[in-house]
Order: sequence, then C-alpha cells, then structure tokens
Amino acid sequence: MLDNPTGIMTITEAAQYLRISLSSLYKLAQEGRVPCQKVGRHWRFRREAIDRWLEQIKVPSSKTDNDDAKFNTEGEISS
Repeated sequence: MLDNPTGIMTITEAAQYLRISLSSLYKLAQEGRVPCQKVGRHWRFRREAIDRWLEQIKVPSSKTDNDDAKFNTEGEISS
C-alpha cells in the first residue's frame, strides 16, 4: 500500500493507512487524540506509534459486564 521505508507518514498517507477521512484525522491530530507531530505546518505520523495506539484503543473481543465501553480522551477504554 504505502512504499515508505522510513515509517514516517504524511497526513494523507496516515489517513489512507487508518482508512479514515482526512478531515477526521486532522481533527484527531489537532485534539491530540492520535500520536503525531507537527513539523512546521505539516503533520507527521510514525507508523509504529500509530500501530501501538491502535492496539491500545482496541475494544476487547469478549463480552464484559460493561458492554457500553467508552473511550477517554487518550483513546483508552474507560469504565
């Protein structure tokens, strides 16, 4: 999909990688809810950081007592 050996993605590449719209990713980045850095006027995303972030926010596959799990501002599941 992305031929990027450095592992650093532009916002367009990161949106494609995450399969979300650019506007959604801009909003997440501006709110600090996705791991990224701003270099000048440009957002940059490390593939490894995105992968770790996705693992952290993953919803458990088994049913729990709390079927209405919500995400906190850090993207982690809260009770």
